[in-house]
Amino acid sequence: MKNGNKKNLVWGLSIVTALLLAVSGCQSRYGELDLGIYQYRDTKDLVRFVYDAAMLVQQEGVLNLRRHRNIKQKKDTEDYYLYVYSIDGTNLYHEGMPQLEGKNLLDVTDKNGKKITRHILRAIVNPVNPHGWVHYTWWEPGKFYPVPKSSCHFMVTTPDGKQVYVGGGIDYPHEEKEFIRVIVDDAVMRIQKEGRAAIAEIADPFSEYNYRDVRSFVFTADGNALISPVVNEKLQQINIIESVDEVGHKPFRKALERLRKRESTWEVFLAKSRYQRGLIKKCLYLRKVPLEGRVVYVGAVTDLPQPP
Repeated sequence: MKNGNKKNLVWGLSIVTALLLAVSGCQSRYGELDLGIYQYRDTKDLVRFVYDAAMLVQQEGVLNLRRHRNIKQKKDTEDYYLYVYSIDGTNLYHEGMPQLEGKNLLDVTDKNGKKITRHILRAIVNPVNPHGWVHYTWWEPGKFYPVPKSSCHFMVTTPDGKQVYVGGGIDYPHEEKEFIRVIVDDAVMRIQKEGRAAIAEIADPFSEYNYRDVRSFVFTADGNALISPVVNEKLQQINIIESVDEVGHKPFRKALERLRKRESTWEVFLAKSRYQRGLIKKCLYLRKVPLEGRVVYVGAVTDLPQPP
């Protein structure tokens, strides 16, 4: 994040925080947020930013956010902005794209076909997704091309009794371990409820289980893929358990050994990168779940913070 944008971000957060404290008188306002699950400061700042705004909307409605926008228009554009929707998908406030206000965007999709609003409505009531994370592509205000985005959301009830959700996102976000923890735990929960019918939804490239370079996968105890992490399983069968990383380690086999005594595990391995010469660290999150009388494994892989 550029220094100028950091200053603008701090300024924007201070406006929302000051408004919130004025109406609540509460100093320890982040007590219910577990920010220790994140590795990056930018992510933590966004969650605080959106949470403050959500608490303000809960206590005073959308009016103060509109005042906040009028003040911000005199400043440079920040790295991220707020938006508010009713639970029927109608946009009530959009700091970055005010032309969307009043429109119902329940079935809006990004360029890849993801139904963003419907994903958000599921995320805000999902017990394994406490900060309502959704990943998609979207347009930066005033620009003509979509960029990768991760957004968090909080659902609140306004003083007049309406349920709304408040959100905000980061363009070109860092890949947090928490992001894949959410989608894998959600996939496990879905398999527990729906059985084999859940497999097609998890494999769907337009679902919340697949975004950017992250792909959720499912395989059996003998290494056969129900959803492959790397290839179309109809074209080529691989034994996932015996797969090796760039230094010959078998991260899946090691993870399965750990899962003999626990329900979930993390495993670090090394991979090549198209952005640098040296090997980089990747992180595998894996869980086990019963399916049709046998154990299957659900997982996803993301990047770990790299040394400078």
